[in-house]
Amino acid sequence: MSPPCLSQCCQTPSASINEEIKKYPVKNMELNRVSLFLIFISGMSFAVIGTLLSNYFQQFSLSYVGDDNRRIFAPLPSENFLNLHDEGTLSLSLRNSEISKIKPVTDAASVSEAISSLHLALEMKLSGKQSKAVKLFQHAVALAPKHPDVLNHYGEFLEHTQKDVIKADEFYVRALTYQPNHEGALANRQRTARVVDELDQRMLRRIDEKRDALSAIPDSNAALRRAKKEAYFQHIYHTVGIEGNTMNLAQTRAIVETRTAVAGKSIDEHNEILGLDAAMKYINATLVNRVGSISIKDILEIHKRVLGHVDPVESGQFRRTQVYVGGHVPPGPGDIHMLMEQFSLWLNSEQAVRMHPVRYAALAHYKLVHIHPFSDGNGRTSRLLMNMILMQAGYPPVIVHKQHRHKYYEYLQLANTGDVRPFVRFIGECTEQTLDLFLWATSEFSRQVPALGQDSLLSENQNTILLSDDGSGDYEND
Repeated sequence: MSPPCLSQCCQTPSASINEEIKKYPVKNMELNRVSLFLIFISGMSFAVIGTLLSNYFQQFSLSYVGDDNRRIFAPLPSENFLNLHDEGTLSLSLRNSEISKIKPVTDAASVSEAISSLHLALEMKLSGKQSKAVKLFQHAVALAPKHPDVLNHYGEFLEHTQKDVIKADEFYVRALTYQPNHEGALANRQRTARVVDELDQRMLRRIDEKRDALSAIPDSNAALRRAKKEAYFQHIYHTVGIEGNTMNLAQTRAIVETRTAVAGKSIDEHNEILGLDAAMKYINATLVNRVGSISIKDILEIHKRVLGHVDPVESGQFRRTQVYVGGHVPPGPGDIHMLMEQFSLWLNSEQAVRMHPVRYAALAHYKLVHIHPFSDGNGRTSRLLMNMILMQAGYPPVIVHKQHRHKYYEYLQLANTGDVRPFVRFIGECTEQTLDLFLWATSEFSRQVPALGQDSLLSENQNTILLSDDGSGDYEND
């Protein structure tokens, strides 16, 4: 064989080997891609299975530990504890810089006048002139709302003279908020704390008894169906009325039932009513009967219907600008997503869902409205979330009457200082009054018949017929 041929023969195996070596990286890359793809598919499978299992087990935990036989409350007829040791001071608080912006200016002259008024009030109290003492105490509190001596003395007057232990306890707590080591307030608070807790528990037990009495009435009862329909219109009327809507009850009913325009009223006022009607029907059709967690998406869907007719662009969207609500400065828009995630975790936590439903619903309302995540419709959305929680526990939607919007906002502002109990009590009172209206409408199932009109709810001088065990009844003035 000639040398060239020999050389060619010797080079041929070497060339084929080099070609094989060049193929190895390609095969290795293909194997790496296949491995990565299999790992990705496995991870996704585990995530989906984990989520399904979590939701499955969460269905058993997200329920109020109470009467298992309670019935979910449907707001429309079918044919169409306030023991707050862990929540006494809310974790969702303003930063110091924000607090400094909203502190009322209390100058030396106002404090001096408040102290003078306090001394006069104490003199009037000792001389037995109670009506004058009340006005002087209230004047002193108005001038110096953060002065611990003023708050403590007014609390003592309410407790010992007016026999209002709950209100007195609120003033002792306010005094301790501004001066935690105030000896008088500390001693008074230690005395009233247990009494107030027992009164709160007694109110909740009374509410539960009325809920159970309402649940015992069959859905086919004609009086109950009429009461549900009337309460539905009143709920819309008062909820939009709290926000300033000027429609009366008859006009509200006409808009909901016939979709006809009311002369002399703005388009926005019409759309506010239509939006609330849409949100209520959405909750009744989907969320009330659903077992499981309440998600941010659910809250956005409620808001989308609340504001959808008024502002379709902003409906169902978190706000992108800073807003100011009276003396409260809500968190900035950059913090809303994080705060709403925290709120959602609390809303579905075992600690929250094991609360009494009234307390749970009231705290959910307050926490959401405190974040103020939307440019408009925060109050309506918060009240709807509150009522959704209550309806899931068998209570009717709470009617917060627009005539008492000043109390409603006063207790919300008081909660901003750290004591949320007065707001929870207020919601408890509204819940009981709403139950009273239902039981009054079906009075054959009720032992207590409130002599209330639709505009006299929570009035200062209520007349109630109290039936004793022997069946006799007397009027009681609260």
